[in-house]
Amino acid sequence: MSRIGKLPVAIPQGVEVKIDGNNALTVKGPKGQLCKTFHKDMIIEIEDGTINVKRPTDGKQHRSLHGLTRTLIYNMVEGVTNGFEKTLEINGVGYRAAKQGNKLVLTIGYSHPVEFVDPEGITTEVPAPNKIIVKGIDKELVGTHAANIRATREPEPYLGKGIKYSNEHVRRKEGKAGK
Repeated sequence: MSRIGKLPVAIPQGVEVKIDGNNALTVKGPKGQLCKTFHKDMIIEIEDGTINVKRPTDGKQHRSLHGLTRTLIYNMVEGVTNGFEKTLEINGVGYRAAKQGNKLVLTIGYSHPVEFVDPEGITTEVPAPNKIIVKGIDKELVGTHAANIRATREPEPYLGKGIKYSNEHVRRKEGKAGK
């Protein structure tokens, strides 16, 4: 049995969960609503304020899907109750971020400013010129948007300039050895 897959997902107060015949799960909570369709073989049951995921066989594919399905359901419940957020830091002389309406404008050493439009359901905040916070209820979208922002100027190992996650450690390299 999957250690993660067999754990029940608790449904907090104020969260409404519905499942239809096609394994489409709808989770509605204080922060919003998420819908996702899961693999037809997974058995998803709602009982006594918890969601349980079961698998029909011990085949390799079903074992893989068991833990994945449970984790995705947990992330949906967590997203509509608390939401998710990723924090990015900008390091470098003259590198900065600014917010213009629903656009994130980055000045990061290119000849032009780089602009990102917030996807639906995602908000970006710039509390300081060198800090970006990406928030939303869908963990996948938050991670993807933060990764796209980081990919515009990844941190380089010599001076550490670029955009990095706040909890990321950039391994620094030594420069050229002098004579």
